[in-house]
Amino acid sequence: MSRYSPVNFPDVRLEGQFWHERLETVLTRTIPSQHAKLAENTILASLKLPQPPPPLRFPRHANGFTVQVFWDSDVGKWIEAASYALAHRRDKDIEDKIEAIVDDFEKAQAPDGYLNCWYLGHEPDKRWTNLRDNHEMYNAGHLLEGAIAYFRVTGRRRWLDIMERYLEHIYSVFGTGPGQKRGYDGHEEIELALMKLYYLTSDRKHLDFATYLINERGRQPPHYFDVEREARGEAEKLQRYTQGNYEYSQSHKPVREQDKVVGHAVRAMYLYTAMADLAAEIGDAALKHACEVLWDDVMETKMYVTAGLGPSAQNEGFTHDFDLPNQTAYAETCASVALIFWAQRMLHLDLDGKYADILELAMFNGALSGLSRDGEQYFYANPLESDGTPTRWAWHTCPCCTMNVSRLVASVGGYFLSTAADGVAFHLYGGIDTELEIAGTTVALREISTYPWSGAITIEVDPAVPTIFDLKLRIPGWCTGAGVSVNGTPVDVSGAVNGYLTINRDWFKGDVVKLDLPMPPVRLYAHPGVIMDAGRIALKRGPLVYCLEEIDNPGGRVQRLKLPRSAELRTETRADLFDGVVTLKADALAIREGDWQTLYRSTPPQDETATLTALPYYLWANRGQGSMVVWVPEVQ
Repeated sequence: MSRYSPVNFPDVRLEGQFWHERLETVLTRTIPSQHAKLAENTILASLKLPQPPPPLRFPRHANGFTVQVFWDSDVGKWIEAASYALAHRRDKDIEDKIEAIVDDFEKAQAPDGYLNCWYLGHEPDKRWTNLRDNHEMYNAGHLLEGAIAYFRVTGRRRWLDIMERYLEHIYSVFGTGPGQKRGYDGHEEIELALMKLYYLTSDRKHLDFATYLINERGRQPPHYFDVEREARGEAEKLQRYTQGNYEYSQSHKPVREQDKVVGHAVRAMYLYTAMADLAAEIGDAALKHACEVLWDDVMETKMYVTAGLGPSAQNEGFTHDFDLPNQTAYAETCASVALIFWAQRMLHLDLDGKYADILELAMFNGALSGLSRDGEQYFYANPLESDGTPTRWAWHTCPCCTMNVSRLVASVGGYFLSTAADGVAFHLYGGIDTELEIAGTTVALREISTYPWSGAITIEVDPAVPTIFDLKLRIPGWCTGAGVSVNGTPVDVSGAVNGYLTINRDWFKGDVVKLDLPMPPVRLYAHPGVIMDAGRIALKRGPLVYCLEEIDNPGGRVQRLKLPRSAELRTETRADLFDGVVTLKADALAIREGDWQTLYRSTPPQDETATLTALPYYLWANRGQGSMVVWVPEVQ
């Protein structure tokens, strides 16, 4: 197990343009507009438990389910994101809004501690009767994460106290003791929230309940969801259960026996995050091995080149190996955000750069594409090809992705660095400044770069007194030919182990480390099993995956473009585009459409020369509607 732990994000100041811009947008536009949307869609009003309950804003589906059962979770995630924002800049208006929400939850809480506004307001006699479908513990988990974040930033305990009372109720209802229900939620989330609470309080009961939930999942016979179904009086085994199997909730077998990633993608990622946390905390080798096996399954057969997860809208998740369609890709924003959570936990099990590589890939591509440039529009699904019809939306009937991406960006500084007693490890680059305690002394660290646009990185090391410690630099898996120097003296990069170059020396104030990560554009090819991408290539530069948009490639839909294998990929810095980006260009061919008069014909289409222009995938759909493609046909 690794000795390294992440540096708390408030201790990392973002100075580089890329993340500073995204953070400022989230602080000033995203979080305020999300609160307005929560009010506009009556989610905040639902916390007041109006009686009689108003008509449902989102009617029940044919199976009897309404998305309003997890409205509490949306509020919890907003509090978490807003609290992270307060860590960067205190804002009385935001704090007042949080306090008003806490007032409502405090008034809504039942005398026995129970706190779920759907059940308290609509079905008070049915609480804890359908964990399979109705998200009670999932809601509690997101509320708990919001309470932890708010306490960490402000020191105010009221919201955390409310949630701890709720947890005492949950602990009394569920477990292996006499008269307790041996249940767990169909949508994992509370497990990782409980691990956070344990880290905050060191109270063993929170760790024990997280352990119980993870150990209990998938135990059978009997399966708990069958037990509660029978208690509801439902005769059919999967009555009203739209997915038809327990793989959907990763409860088809005990977690240590699972070796294939199945079901709902976000649920899976939340579960694996908690499993990795628990494995590290209690030294559980079997749980760690299960995480590693499941990780390999995702990486080898199930992840989009953008780090998107889940090809199917039907189950918002996984189907079969190598099923990675582009135009119909679901690739939910929440799933990529949750993959980042899991990757970070796996990284701190072994400090292996392969996990940081995926963390970075998801951060810059699959997750960040979910938030518009203006910070007020979103993608729920993130396809890799479009005919021009998908557009970003200002809100969603299930707005989980909105707050997931904002809480990620607001806390992104916490993914850059980790420390141990005798060292510091850099995982990400992009321009940061921090002060850390390393080897018994205060060390100021400043990383200067325009990453991800350039791989030229400078790290200034300023210990209060000369001190010996390890400085670990991640050499990304996508990079070849990296160069490192300390005070102008080259360092042998061949000594890197598991993606990290360790420099151990006596560090002095004014020491300067230079890291050069060449990032020429490259072509990527998919495994032959991914039949959708046969004969196609994707373009990547550094950590960024690129796409073609119609606005940059006039003449018709971008699907008409083909890239010769011999074509040179050129970079172009565009200061006029999105405050400065690097685009890719190449001499290409395009199918001529103008002389085509029928749906089918016996003569082949003619090609014409064209210039192909690609921009980073995360920026697509910010300039109006138009076709888009990641995987481009390649010709000899």
